[in-house]
Amino acid sequence: MSGQSLNKYIFKVAHSANKIEVAKTVGKNYNVKVISVNIVNIPRKIRRVGKTLGFKSGYKKAVVTLAKGQNIDIK
Repeated sequence: MSGQSLNKYIFKVAHSANKIEVAKTVGKNYNVKVISVNIVNIPRKIRRVGKTLGFKSGYKKAVVTLAKGQNIDIK
C-alpha cells in the first residue's frame, strides 16, 4: 500500500523545524488540511573512505497525514 492511499506524505525538513511549523507550511504551500505530523530524527552514520573515517550526515523527516479525500500532486 502506498503512502498516498493512506494520505501520508514524507518530507525532509530542517533540523530546527517542529511539528507546528511543518503543519502550517505544508497546509499553506499545498492548500490542504493537515491532521497530524510525526517527526523522526535520522542519526548520522559512519562511512569509511580508505583509511579515513567520515560521516554521512543525519537529517530530520516529517510524516504528514492529510484529511480524508485530500492529496498532494507531486510532479
